[in-house]
Amino acid sequence: MRKSACNAPTCGTSPSRRDFFHLIADGIYGAALASLLCEDLYGGETTERRPGPVPEPASSPRRVYDLKPRNPHSEPKAKAVIQFLMNGAPSQMDLFDPKPMLEKYRGRSFADQAATETTVLADQRGLLPSPFQFAQHGESGLWLSEAMPHLAEHVDDIAVIRSMHTTSPVHPLALYAFQSGKIKASRPTIGAWVVYGLGSENQNLPAFVVLDDPLGLPINGVANWQSGFLPPVYQGTRLRSTGDPILNLRPEDEDPPELVQLGRRLMNRLDQVYKREHPAQPQVDTRIATYELAARMQLEATNALDLSGESEATLRMYGVGQGPALQGIQYRNPGPDNYARRCIMARRLIERGVRYVQICLNNQIWDTHAYLEDGIRGACDRTDKPVAALLKDLKRRGLLDSTLVIWGGEFGRLPNGQMSEGNKRGSLNIEGRDHNSKAFSLWLAGGGIRGGTVYGATDELGFKVVENPVSVADFHATVLHQLGLDYKQLYYELDGQSERLTANAEARVVKEILA
Repeated sequence: MRKSACNAPTCGTSPSRRDFFHLIADGIYGAALASLLCEDLYGGETTERRPGPVPEPASSPRRVYDLKPRNPHSEPKAKAVIQFLMNGAPSQMDLFDPKPMLEKYRGRSFADQAATETTVLADQRGLLPSPFQFAQHGESGLWLSEAMPHLAEHVDDIAVIRSMHTTSPVHPLALYAFQSGKIKASRPTIGAWVVYGLGSENQNLPAFVVLDDPLGLPINGVANWQSGFLPPVYQGTRLRSTGDPILNLRPEDEDPPELVQLGRRLMNRLDQVYKREHPAQPQVDTRIATYELAARMQLEATNALDLSGESEATLRMYGVGQGPALQGIQYRNPGPDNYARRCIMARRLIERGVRYVQICLNNQIWDTHAYLEDGIRGACDRTDKPVAALLKDLKRRGLLDSTLVIWGGEFGRLPNGQMSEGNKRGSLNIEGRDHNSKAFSLWLAGGGIRGGTVYGATDELGFKVVENPVSVADFHATVLHQLGLDYKQLYYELDGQSERLTANAEARVVKEILA
């Protein structure tokens, strides 16, 4: 028998994946033989999956980082989260926290107080009353600005926290804190922490989905859904709201299903061999999980984001197909159409067992340093109707009770007016507001939240919190609590330290807003 030559680069050693495919490149018969041999030579996966409410610390023996569902620490009120990330810092005294005293002291300088209570960034002028009228709504009598007429119909379902405060008045830093618990660019975001702790109910879709704006990314870009030091399998997956949900999800040429399945089984065997030889590389788990998920998503992701089965009444309720209702605003305003589509997609994803859905806006449309009235009206014109429709839709489908809905940005605005010399163009509505890290508002709904609730208070002008302060860490602890997760027990061992979403800060659950 003639002895064949060995042409593989690693002849005499264990072949690499590339070498192996080079050697069996003769076709399906070689692949089939290799698949059978792999079963005999290497067997199945031997990694033990340990039970428990959350993954064990990374210092434990070799473990699997995946998205299989895990038990929470306690009975959860919510199973999933939809987060409206209102990046850019919505103005609380123009939306949720009315300040009638601003009219009394219109134009009066409070520069000293602003400098004491906040970090003043630029060009502070006299106090600026809100251009919007406030009214009470619902059985709860919750006060809300006229800029949000659609949300006003659902105030009995939301809990507004007026006493939020944070650590920085700078957008990128405050957004890092709001999303990941600390002013640091490399930390895991809240969505990553949630799926790290709970996994997902649907293994054919990503556990953490991001529906970003086709007009552009938010400030900090993809860092808003990063996994940081957590294994990368927990990072968010961007799904497009127009066209194919994910580019290159399907191959250009379709192979016979039997051949595709055989190839996947072979790749899985080789992956398991590689994992055993490289046990300390969680990115290997992620790469493997990504390939496997992509294969399963080919059908389900397309169906989940397909709105063709939605009724005309539902599409109208959300605002699909509608352009801007307001003309002449200074901020680019495409109207509610795309945001409405993404809100429906969020509901469809939650229905299919996705754990965390984040809906973003481009850049920071709420950053109203100038043209305050036009800017807020434009932002609400894009978002108010779809957000209110999603609350209504979730409720009528019986999903609101098990879905925690979050609406909020990274900080608030000052009660002072702001108008730089370069912006003076003779408009009466040109003034805006600067950043305020000492006071801002956000709201939550569903998932065990007591609707029609207002918690906390700011001073009569809105400079700072004066009653029941809620830190970002408190907010994070509350979100985790509603999902059945204890912020102290949800941790990851990194360089000998137990890292948490709350950045090791003391936090409390805001039980006053819970049902």
